[in-house]
Amino acid sequence: MKHLTKTFAGLCLAGALAAGNAQAQANLTAETSSPGNSPHVSILHLAEVASTAGVANLQVQDGQTLTNSIQNVAQGRTDISAMPLLLAFLLSKGRGPYSSLGDEGAALADNLRALYPYNAGAYGLMALESEGITSWADLAGKNVWNGPPRGAALVNARQAIFLTAGLKDGEGYTGHQDNWGQLAGRLVDGSMDAFVVPLTFPSQRVTTMMAAGNVVMVSTPKEIYESEDYQRVFKAPGNVPIAVKWEDMGYEDGKGVRLISEDGTFRGIGTAFADVVNKDMPFETAKALVAEYIRTLDGLRAKTPYMKNVNLAVLDPELSGFCGANPLKYHPGAVAAWEEAGYTVPDCAKE
Repeated sequence: MKHLTKTFAGLCLAGALAAGNAQAQANLTAETSSPGNSPHVSILHLAEVASTAGVANLQVQDGQTLTNSIQNVAQGRTDISAMPLLLAFLLSKGRGPYSSLGDEGAALADNLRALYPYNAGAYGLMALESEGITSWADLAGKNVWNGPPRGAALVNARQAIFLTAGLKDGEGYTGHQDNWGQLAGRLVDGSMDAFVVPLTFPSQRVTTMMAAGNVVMVSTPKEIYESEDYQRVFKAPGNVPIAVKWEDMGYEDGKGVRLISEDGTFRGIGTAFADVVNKDMPFETAKALVAEYIRTLDGLRAKTPYMKNVNLAVLDPELSGFCGANPLKYHPGAVAAWEEAGYTVPDCAKE
């Protein structure tokens, strides 16, 4: 896949030159996650359109651990990376995966600047219909896959289950963790009763599970979602509220997927993302990248169905995860591109 990604970026550049476009102005490196999610699609789209427009040639490395990728950008070893916003906060505090950095983390976090926001889906409960799980409370006593062995995903999944059903991992249910690469096998091998993971709309994880039978997705009940305790979660760095109506989720009635919700709307804790660069990226380069990204938003939404539902070009702080405890700001070049395109960049997200 890494080879294919590099080849894809190279073909984009070759096609652009063959069409008579100007030579790319910059050669940049980029890192992103594994295929099948919005961070991967976002970076590859930027590589394609930047090359085609003659803005820059991006050499993309996918399948990366973004915890490391962000540190690479902050230290100037990589030019662009996808980033869950939580990492900017953890880096600035020298916590979690950056605890060994201590005070150095704050200086590194200050080197990061955002180009544009999006999200990587919302935490939801899914299971095969045959398991008979129709509510979060039904997870009691069950084997639940809730993320990789460590990191923000596991924390958020456990939090979602506790806030919705009052169940703790290891007490109310048995949580199971594997690396993300093992999830696809778990979805179809029958070893788990249920899964609590981030879901895009539609979700490749749901369609993978459908190979083993019909799938049920359970939304966070509206009353719980709107409660004070649940809403407090959205004040934490990296969390955003997500609500998507069934008709916008990308599934069809009676085609193997069923949503359980009192009003036909899926609700859950979303994971805020941004593609970020070092603050020393030249103003004109950042501006040109974002301007081309904005110009091709319709194409990005068309690349895969779920990209319509990840809040592309939504700059509102509450929905994008910016401001508040999140220290990340937009690059000045990005701000200029957004504002020239008629968008409002929140003052709290500017330098």
